[in-house]
Amino acid sequence: MTGFRFLTAGESHGPTLGVILEGLPAGIPVTAEAIAADLRRRQGGYGRGARQAIERDAAEIVAGVRHGLTIGSPVLLLVRNRDWESWTRVMQVEPLSGDEAAELAALAAVGAKRAQPVTRVRPGHADLAGALKYGFDDVRPILERASARETAARVAAGAVCRAFLAELGIEAWSFTAEVGGVAVDRDACTRTRAEAEASPLRCPDPAAEARMIARIDEARSLGDTVGGVFEVVARGLPIGLGSHVQWDRRLDAALGAAILGIQGVKGVEIGLGFEQTRRRGSEVHDVVEGRGPDGGWVHRTNNAGGLTGGITNGEPLVVRGAMKPISTLARPLPSADLRTGAPVETAHYERSDISVVPAAGVIGEAMVLLTLTRFVLEKTGGDSLAEVADNLARYRARIAGAGAGGGGTGPGGGASPLRGAAAPPTPASGEAGSGGDD
Repeated sequence: MTGFRFLTAGESHGPTLGVILEGLPAGIPVTAEAIAADLRRRQGGYGRGARQAIERDAAEIVAGVRHGLTIGSPVLLLVRNRDWESWTRVMQVEPLSGDEAAELAALAAVGAKRAQPVTRVRPGHADLAGALKYGFDDVRPILERASARETAARVAAGAVCRAFLAELGIEAWSFTAEVGGVAVDRDACTRTRAEAEASPLRCPDPAAEARMIARIDEARSLGDTVGGVFEVVARGLPIGLGSHVQWDRRLDAALGAAILGIQGVKGVEIGLGFEQTRRRGSEVHDVVEGRGPDGGWVHRTNNAGGLTGGITNGEPLVVRGAMKPISTLARPLPSADLRTGAPVETAHYERSDISVVPAAGVIGEAMVLLTLTRFVLEKTGGDSLAEVADNLARYRARIAGAGAGGGGTGPGGGASPLRGAAAPPTPASGEAGSGGDD
């Protein structure tokens, strides 16, 4: 069994985005409909821009699946860009002929925005650093790949991993925890998971969501953008994923890299995160209460976010990502010209979102699922889903019998579905969250 890995390809306004997943076992149920469900979730959320009205994302399963099941070979998915039809000349792959180059030059001369070179770099974007690094005097090649449009491919890949992990009793879900400085009140998160998922910002606190929407509307009226925080909770994990023996085998390190690899994310927390620095050790460390009725080990709290020493400890995994405001502003900031180096009054503008925190949460889910898939396969091995499931079941049984406890009793969680430090309680369903003490 080779190591699990994935790679994406494609540009924002190119013909398609692609992702290849290598190292998945055979027998995972995969359908285009299931992938499309997550792609739709990524496109939703109050504050999204006009691009989402153009694209209707769906994944074409090109390779690695037969009759709805993976076959052990690399899985290739394509997500077509409908907006490509408006960019065929600007983004064509083949060299421009003389006539085609003249056509683009003529369009640029009469002010056609798409045809014009992009030289006014955007503060906060990869424009300047990327153009200088790769030797371009036009930012277009940089912004096309740096764009968060690429994450559609990651979400498609994450949906495949969701199907794999679901077969093992492992799931992940996210919600919006903060937008524009307005944060959820953990005691006011009254929505069920389904209700939060259907809300404008995928938020479990209705009162906080109303204030978040007001912040987004205010930013829109000012031609500005706002950031926020999303939270991902994974349940059903066994004790023992990851390792303390080397830095790059720690699951928390891999999750940090995965979340920071999302465009616009500038910070990551696991469990209480930075809040731990403001408390005494006696208020932070999760007391081990012993074995629970199901044989798993029970912690009184989950301030560690399900990870100790880089290893899952049987509690729900809790990861948060801090999303900066989108770099492209409707009322652009001053900047400079890439070619001349001279100051300009306004940076380049392309249509953009006002806030993307709900979508970033879905992307965060995908990255967590992709990372967990790697660590599950490293732990269990196996070339087929049946073999992986059998190996994991025997591992759970062995450590339970040895007194270590299997932890993670499936998507429903352990003794208390609300135990932990970070995710908000949802009393009506108990599905989303690991927040607060018992």
